[in-house]
Amino acid sequence: MPATSAPFGPHWASAAELKEQLEAERRGEPFLVYRDGEGVQRIVTLPPTAGCLTVGRDPATDICLFWDDEVSRVHAELERLGPDWTVADHGLSRNGTFVNGHRIAGRLRLRGGDVIDFGSTQVGFRSPRAPLDATSDARSRVRPSISDAQRRVLVALCRPYRGRAGHAAPASNRQIAEELFLSVEGVKTQIRGLFERFAVEDLPQNRKRARLVELAFSSGTITERDLED
Repeated sequence: MPATSAPFGPHWASAAELKEQLEAERRGEPFLVYRDGEGVQRIVTLPPTAGCLTVGRDPATDICLFWDDEVSRVHAELERLGPDWTVADHGLSRNGTFVNGHRIAGRLRLRGGDVIDFGSTQVGFRSPRAPLDATSDARSRVRPSISDAQRRVLVALCRPYRGRAGHAAPASNRQIAEELFLSVEGVKTQIRGLFERFAVEDLPQNRKRARLVELAFSSGTITERDLED
């Protein structure tokens, strides 16, 4: 399952959860993101000194997924080898370990954006540049200058994230047009301008809108209070 559609991706995360993920990215160290048995987002940083981490239901494991009956007591291992993190399942688990939908045998090197399935729990592996370069960091912190018209469109784009702790996706152009009494073409024009202002125009088309929402919240351009109006 792609990270964008996993339970911790931008289509599922609330504004506060997206902000928490972005703050973890700024720290520049690889991390895991997943939801516990209560649906609460959890972030586990993987510092260079972490070495080998066990995953399982046993309370003694480093990453304890005690709520998941499909996870074995000692299910798998995460280990840093040189500059990379790996996941290993040497037959310890009853139901296997999957990366991006494929069952692994032995050890596999992880890449940023991979989704790991331990039982029924999906865990995202994030590997930001360490540390984030000044340009990337500034982009997420500096509040871009936008027009009043662009701001209204941006608020409408982010509206579905209001108070959401579950599935949410950026509003469509038609939804924005209906809310603001604009034409769809007029909305498209404003959205293109926002892509340029937030420097996301070079991202894949299916990633631009979600990233724009992330940056709108992380820069403080949009707050949860704005979505209540």
